Amino acid sequence: MTPEYVEEGEAPVVVDGDAPVAEAVTVSKVPSFVEEGRPKITKVEIVCKESRLEPLKNAMMGIGITGMTVSHVLGCGAQKGKPEYYRGVQIEASLLPKVQVDIVVCAVPVASVIETAKKVLYTGHIGDGKIFVYDVEDVVKVRTGETGYDAMQDVE
Repeated sequence: MTPEYVEEGEAPVVVDGDAPVAEAVTVSKVPSFVEEGRPKITKVEIVCKESRLEPLKNAMMGIGITGMTVSHVLGCGAQKGKPEYYRGVQIEASLLPKVQVDIVVCAVPVASVIETAKKVLYTGHIGDGKIFVYDVEDVVKVRTGETGYDAMQDVE
């Protein structure tokens, strides 16, 4: 939501709901990085076990993903890491090694990426992972200067 601004010298318009069309307030479009008709760009971030990276990578390549960034990360979720016991006493939670896979998609449907990742990562046990989805305002390909959808294409 953006705040409404009144330019100096312009009196605020009182709206009572019964204004004729000729007196209606004009609607102005709020500027946006996403242009009309341009495909939406989305970042999908997947955090999963290191052992599932290779099957995930192969599955993503199978649905048309042409690039991804993988980072080794440490973390724990609501389960506070796998509970460990020593002589019957639970020991402190520890950070578990995971991988974070970042994929930015434009031509490949986001739902397809999510469903494929869920199929590959699911074991039914705690720690299968999480999938986060973000809107991307723009993409710039440094080598060519292309932006948006064109920067996402891997055509030489």
